[in-house]
Amino acid sequence: MPLNLGNDGDGSSRIILTEPRGSTAEVLLFGGQVISWKNERREELLYMSTKAQYKPPKAIRGGIPVCFPQFGNFGGLERHGFVRNRLWSYDEDPSPLSPANKQSSVDLILKSTEDDLKTWPHSFELRIRITISPGKLTLIPRVRNIDSKAFSFMFTLRNYLYVSDISEVRVEGLETLDYLDNLMNKERFTEQADAITFDGEVDRVYLNTPTKIAVIDHERKRTIELRKEGMPNAVVWNPWDKKAKTIADMGDEDYKTMLCVDSGAIEPQVLLKPREEWKGRQELSIVSSSYCSGQLDPRKVLYGDN
Repeated sequence: MPLNLGNDGDGSSRIILTEPRGSTAEVLLFGGQVISWKNERREELLYMSTKAQYKPPKAIRGGIPVCFPQFGNFGGLERHGFVRNRLWSYDEDPSPLSPANKQSSVDLILKSTEDDLKTWPHSFELRIRITISPGKLTLIPRVRNIDSKAFSFMFTLRNYLYVSDISEVRVEGLETLDYLDNLMNKERFTEQADAITFDGEVDRVYLNTPTKIAVIDHERKRTIELRKEGMPNAVVWNPWDKKAKTIADMGDEDYKTMLCVDSGAIEPQVLLKPREEWKGRQELSIVSSSYCSGQLDPRKVLYGDN
């Protein structure tokens, strides 16, 4: 299915992916970032800040930003790395991935520039395939080391999910796991709750997580299921009211209708030798309202090769 191309007000390219049942995704070449995912009923599934700024090189708050080679402030680079505010290109040679079949997809690539090498002295190629199919959005990121020396990196897909009411949302699949609490100087704790619920600011990096996590939105009677490979971490973030008011490109009340549940390779970092390639995979899917709470007991979840 051919791609639909458009332009934003600032002239940057916007790619619109569609599939026969009517769901859509919008992707910007700026940041290689998904900024919208709508189901066949045209309901938006991703959060976009009411104060989002589409003004390169400013990163866009919402959708699914790509964080590389650093996540957050887990290092000395700018927060979340620099690829989310670079202009990506179409990837004319996405091999060894096979062509997508009966699904709408786009392959993007970002290659390190001389300016990037001044910031982070490692030559790389970063590719991402974004595919939409009925009820599902799939992202396949790949990092290739084209340098003469090995390097380590972090990679995260920051999933800004649109929810009806954060106080009515629960996250299942992370019970009993250890996490680093960013509100406590990355101190390590063990999750004690049966499911993660929200009544204040949360900013955690969960370690050794399963391949499947569920975000259950009780008010919408809808569950978004996150499946991931190659990314052993899951980040859960909501700024709550006080922090939201300090974020310039976020509306004061936005925290009520957003939740980040991210796929990441943060701790430990990924070590890549010259000419080697790392590949991850993330699938976001909508599960029917009959989805049963409690299905994701971590003792019953199959752990993949994370």
